[in-house]
Order: sequence, then C-alpha cells, then structure tokens
Amino acid sequence: MSNVQKHGHSKLLITLLILIALGVIAYSFPRGPRPGHVLDEALQAGRDPSTFPAADEDYFHDMDWVPNAVPLDKAEIQGRNTWIVWTAGNDRLWDQLIYNSAGALDFLKILSTNPNLPSMLGRDHRWEYLGLINDPCFEKATAADPERWGLWLDKRRADCKPDPFENETKYPGVKVGARGTEVGPKGEKLEVGSYYGYETGIVGMRLFPNPRFDKKAAAHWDASRYYTDPSYYNDKNLIRPYRVAMSCGFCHVGPNPLKPPQDPNNPKWENLSSNVGAQYFWIDRIFYWEGDKSNFVWQLFHTSRPGSLDTSFVSTDNINNARTMNAVYLLKERLEHARRWGKETLSGGQRNNKQLNDYIPNGPLTNYYKAPDTVWTPRVLKDGSDSVGALGALNRVYLNIGTFSEEWLLHFNALVGGKPISPIEISVARKNSAYFAATESQTPAMALFFLKTTQPHHLEDLRNVDPAAKKALELDDALVSHGKEVFALRCARCHSSKLPTPPSDIAAIAIDEGQGCAGKNYLDCWNKYWQWTKTDDFQKKMLEMVKQPDFLNENYLSSELRIPVTLLQTNACSPLATNALGDNIWDNFSSQSYKDLPSVGTITWYHPYTGEARTYTMPAGGRGYTRPPSLISLWSTAPFLLNNTVGDLDPSNPKCSESAGGSSGNKYDECLNPAPSVAKRLEAFQDGIEKMLWPEKRDKDALLGDKIPGKIDRTTQSSYLKISYGYLPDALQNLRGFSRFFPWLVDDKDKIIKIGPIPAGTPVGLLTNVNPFSESSNPGERLVHGKKLLDLVLKINNDLQKLPPGATDEDAKKVFAPLVDPLLELSKCPDLIVNRGHYFGTGQFSGGEPGLSDADKRALIAFLKRL
Repeated sequence: MSNVQKHGHSKLLITLLILIALGVIAYSFPRGPRPGHVLDEALQAGRDPSTFPAADEDYFHDMDWVPNAVPLDKAEIQGRNTWIVWTAGNDRLWDQLIYNSAGALDFLKILSTNPNLPSMLGRDHRWEYLGLINDPCFEKATAADPERWGLWLDKRRADCKPDPFENETKYPGVKVGARGTEVGPKGEKLEVGSYYGYETGIVGMRLFPNPRFDKKAAAHWDASRYYTDPSYYNDKNLIRPYRVAMSCGFCHVGPNPLKPPQDPNNPKWENLSSNVGAQYFWIDRIFYWEGDKSNFVWQLFHTSRPGSLDTSFVSTDNINNARTMNAVYLLKERLEHARRWGKETLSGGQRNNKQLNDYIPNGPLTNYYKAPDTVWTPRVLKDGSDSVGALGALNRVYLNIGTFSEEWLLHFNALVGGKPISPIEISVARKNSAYFAATESQTPAMALFFLKTTQPHHLEDLRNVDPAAKKALELDDALVSHGKEVFALRCARCHSSKLPTPPSDIAAIAIDEGQGCAGKNYLDCWNKYWQWTKTDDFQKKMLEMVKQPDFLNENYLSSELRIPVTLLQTNACSPLATNALGDNIWDNFSSQSYKDLPSVGTITWYHPYTGEARTYTMPAGGRGYTRPPSLISLWSTAPFLLNNTVGDLDPSNPKCSESAGGSSGNKYDECLNPAPSVAKRLEAFQDGIEKMLWPEKRDKDALLGDKIPGKIDRTTQSSYLKISYGYLPDALQNLRGFSRFFPWLVDDKDKIIKIGPIPAGTPVGLLTNVNPFSESSNPGERLVHGKKLLDLVLKINNDLQKLPPGATDEDAKKVFAPLVDPLLELSKCPDLIVNRGHYFGTGQFSGGEPGLSDADKRALIAFLKRL
C-alpha cells in the first residue's frame, strides 16, 4: 500500500522532495530505536501471546453460503473470527500513517457520516462509492455521539444482539498509555475495551481507544473542527481519540456471488462471503478521503482499478504496482496440488516460519513440510514470491498490514521511501511481539476454516433460481462441449491442476517428492514443460481428461507454475517487485529457490510519448515471473488481468467505461459500483472475457493510440504534490511567509507546499517508478547511478524554479519534456502499458501458435462461464 499525502508514492517524494531542497524533512524527525530492540505495545503492557486466545463465538454463522455447506467446528469458527475481526495491534500503524501521509489517509472520516464530509462517504453510499461492506447490524449516525467524543459513527441497531467480540471481560484489551485513565474535563475515562476493539459499521474495520489520547489531547479535541476546519485536522500534533484497525476481512469479505444482497448498502450476513475478495474496493477514495484531483497523490491512487491495490505501498519498492485482491478458493485442493508441481527450499531466516507440522501431529496436513528446509506450498502472491508455506504466507500478511509496526517501520521509510530497506526477521517478531506470536498460533485455525469453506461459486447452481443465470446458461449450452476441447488444447496447461502424467524428464509437475520446477534451473524445467504441452502426447491426454464428468471437481484451475513475463507479455511491474528479494523487507518470507530463479531474458516496452519500442533485460533473483490465477468462478470476478485493467466495471454505464474516459486515466471519476447482482456480474464477465480473447477491443492510449499495444495511465489534469503546513517538520515551519522567495514551492494562501505543476497526460509511472538506489554491487556503477539521479534532481529543481506563478499546463509540459528520457533511464519499471499481454489463443500471441477462430472463442467463453 505508498504516499506523501497518502501512499502519495514514495517514489515521487524521494526524487522531487529530496531533490528540491526539502530533503531535510527526512532528517528533521528525531531518531528512533534500533531494529531488533523494540517491544510491541502488548509486551510493553505485560501481555504475553497466551493472553490473546481466538474468539470462539459463531457470530458469522450465516456467512459463506454455498449449496451443501457444512457446519464449522470450534477451531474453524475461531479461524473465521481471526480472519474477520482480529487486527493484531495494527491500529498503531494506521494511526501513524495519518501523519506519514500528511492527513490524506484518515479512516475515522471514512467511518463517519458527518454532513460536512463529502456526502458519498456516508453509510448510504458506501457500497457504490467506496466498495466497502456495511455491517448488517448497524445504521447510520444522525448526530454526534457523546459516547464517542462527538464523532459521527454508525450506531448498532437495537434489534441486534451485542457484538460478542467487544466483551472486554472475556477479551481484555491492552492497557497501555492513556487507556483506562481519566482524560476528560468531566472525569471521562478513555476505555481499555476488548483486544478486538469496537465495531465500526464497516466489516473488517475495528475501533480502538488511542493510548496517546491523554488529558492534554482531550482538552484540545474538538469534533466539530475535526470535520470542518483544515487548519485543525491538518495538524501533525492533533491526536484523535480512536485508532482504526483493519482485519484481513477488510480486503477479502465481499458479496456472495450466489446470494447477493438486494440492497448492497444494507446486506445481511447471509449475503456475504469471507473469501471472494473486495473486488469493488476503490483505493483512491478510501485511502485519500478528500479526493483532491489536483494532488498527485490522488492521481497515483487513481491508477488502481476497483478491487486492486499496491500491497507494497507502505514498505514502498519504488514501483507503482496495483494488483487485484485474491479470492481464496479450494485451499485443500490447492495444497494437494502443491505436492505435485514440486518443492521449495528454505534457508536462513526462512526456516523460522511456522508450518502446519508445528501444530498438527499427524495426517495429510503434515505432508507439506520436511525438516529442516523443504516445503511444498502454494505460491500466494502474483509474482510467486510467497513460497515458504501456507502459514508463512498468512503471517506475512499480518505484518504487512501493521502487526508489530514498532519494528516493521524501522526497516524502511514508510510511504516515502528514500532509504535502503532491511529484512524484518521472524525470530525478532516472535520474540518481541506478543501480537505476532499470538497471530502465529491462530493461523492454523484460519487454515482449517479455509479448508472447509472455500468451495467454488458455480453459476450452474443458479440455473433454476436466478433468471439472468438461466438465460446466460441456456444461451450457449450447445457450445460447452467444443469449449472444453478448446480449453484442453490452449488453456489447461496453465489453468488446470488436473494434468496428464509427464514424461520422466519433465520435473515441473512430478508426482510426490520430485525435483519440482524451482531454483536456478527453473527455465530449463519450464521450457521442457511448455514444449511438451504442444505435443500430441499432452494434448490427447488432456482432451480425455477435460471430457470426464468430474474434471472440474477438486480442480483448482491453475497449474501455479511460474510463467515468464516474456511469454505472458503482461505489464512487467508486478514481476519486477523487489520486496521479497534477498535482504529486502520480506526476505524471511520467500524461499531460497525463489531467490535463485534465473532471468527470463529481455522484454519489449514502449516510450510513453513516441511509442518507440525499446528493450529491457529482466533481472534475476526471483523477478520476472507470474503465477497463473485460478479460473474458479471466473464468471463473477471480472474485470480481468492481474490489475483489473481488461473489461469495464459496469459496461452498460458510460461513466464506468474506460474507452469513454479519454485522457482521464483509468476510469471516469463519476463511476459508481453497480449492484453485485448475477446479471451485472455476467455483464462484466462478457465484456472482460471478450477483451481478453479479442485484444483489439481493449482500451487504447489517449496519446499514442494504436502505436502501442494498450493504455498508459496518465494524470487526468494538472497536479501538484501537496503537503499542508501543519504536517511539515518543525524545522521547516519557517517556510511560512516565504512565498515571495519560493513562489514555485510555497502557497501561503492555501497553507501548503506545492511541488509542480505536473502537466495533464503525464504517465504516472514515469514519476513513481524512479529507482533511488542502484541495484549493482559494482561501486563504480553505483556512483554513476547516484550521479545521474543527482543531475536529474538538480535539473528538476532548476526548471521548476523558472516556472512563473500560475504556470499553465503548456509551461509545465515544456519543463517535463527534456526530463522524460532521464526519468526512464532511472526507472525501476519502464513498462507503463497496463492492459497488455495474455494473448494466448489470439492472433497477437508470439508463441508460434495460430489464433483461435471466432467460433472457437465463443465456445471457450461458454465453458469458462461454467467454471
């Protein structure tokens, strides 16, 4: 998740801010403790991991409906509760990010229905505007709540039983700082509460008393000014009475495709699913509440389509890289398939990950790890980097959303970047964080929950229930048989976990404890596998398999092999992500065999202003690969590709059409989420799948059109990187009043620092992907990179100063024109086309196979609709 005024991405700040003489910001804050020498708030309060048992109330029993659903046992109930309400102390991180983002991120405002806030933020419009799930037991606030320090927060309905997770006797909260002490002028106490916090009215968000909210903070608190006065709420010294936390459910609970709510703003628990992913979630609206389009921060977030976000935006990797939120399907079958395609090797700190064997003494769940260094595991992240075991993948997520932020934030400069990143060590987290250790003990139950509840959502189950489903299925029933054949010959090699037994020299899908396809020889293994899939041997066997009536039963619909981006031709920024590389932040959570992966070779990218084709050699060490997603319930998960760039959110609504958006980036600002109905999902599916199979239908770039194979996300209007005075370090407060000396930088009227203007139509990735550090180990090459960066900074600084007050877009374009090539030369990912690639079965595929006929494609769509 990166920003200066909110995920306002590390990237621009470190190049523009540092380079323009505001670099002192990074050094104005007092130095903190050293990594490895801090305790989390729970341990500071004397709480050990055993004092955080998982809740066992079956509060969410109506969720996760599928035909023939099986009741959960106690451990599985605990697992679901951990997924939906356990936040593991991450309220500390999200409170800290208010200040790191200069107030752009402020979840208390997202939770509020105050009439002075933008009206679309309130409960009545949360679904269509934000894509967030309203808690079924709440109603909107109609007045300030005196029990919540005057905030306008949703109120629990009188006809609902109390939230069991708020039981502070059974689940006593962490008494740290001001919690539990008298803070108000009338003797008001700041509660301690439960370690699950309070409900908020939004599923996956929990509210915690702020331990920093002491008497001084309480005396300064003014809820009315918090909603109305920028000079008040844009103050880095303001302490809010509550901190907001998020559970995994915040990004993964969504409307059940088989039982969607009639009114998405007022769902019932039976209308919700724990595992489908928040595919309607608008990151630009949630993480930047003001939505100021003239701020480059908004322009950055606007590149994330609904249902996608950059998971590295906090521990920034200097690549703008929005990816879809994973749905979780068929975990049991996915684990079993991991036994087939091979193993991963662990070394060093990777071995400290907990495995199922640590909790389960015998049975099939013990077959995915062999001490001391071998694991058979799903590769969870899209770049295949989460490769240390299923539990390790789950535990990493909790760190990534803020558990043990006391330590995590010491390893990088959050949101802004600009300093080298170091690994967070599992051994340190386990020793110094009661929250992390408690999470480790709870994730096995979470895995058991997913083993029970991740069945597919088949459209066929609605044939006799939903008119839209019935019509869609009957329309092409006759095509399904031929569609299976097309799938077997063109799709199954990447999108089926049921595959023929390979020849003995192909280890990619070797049964049991074969060599697997991993490590330094991966490409040799992959190439053998890929060539075999083109042979009569593979294709005849695959055709026989796909025709079997049980082909889809227990089929994860992905091989989970790592596909080279040179073959996929998709945007290279995701497979160029660096967080999981050796000695980077997630070093302990990626396998040694991942780190040993060879370079996939050279890709082609295109100049964002001329369309000229250029080449880039992909680095080794883990980068360059993408694991194919599962196609389970494909009918309900459009738009497509790893960043949701192929297909429109609501094709029948012109405001949601990318092609109608012109130069405005990735979507119309006025677009709202459609109802998550079967009919609307099928409409989006048809639009997206046709654009996948007929790539000429995909959106074109506003500037270059057919000169390049796709669309570049560009700024929608002239914009600035903006920082309110109130969030400047004390050492820079004297910039106030100096606008006559810094007219290009200081705006006394609006009380902000403004860096820009950045002209409309500027490729967002051109600025966000600048690499501040050379990746070479050669001292000479590192010096050359540093000199290029310094020269670029000085040039940006010099040219910005020359811009007149009130500079026009044309003035700014003249400044930026000579900067484009130097920026591209320093780019960590110069590939800026977001909707390219995955041309399999089309005339644009470069793999030596002819494109499918239109009839073949229509038949394939008929089969895919039924997955």
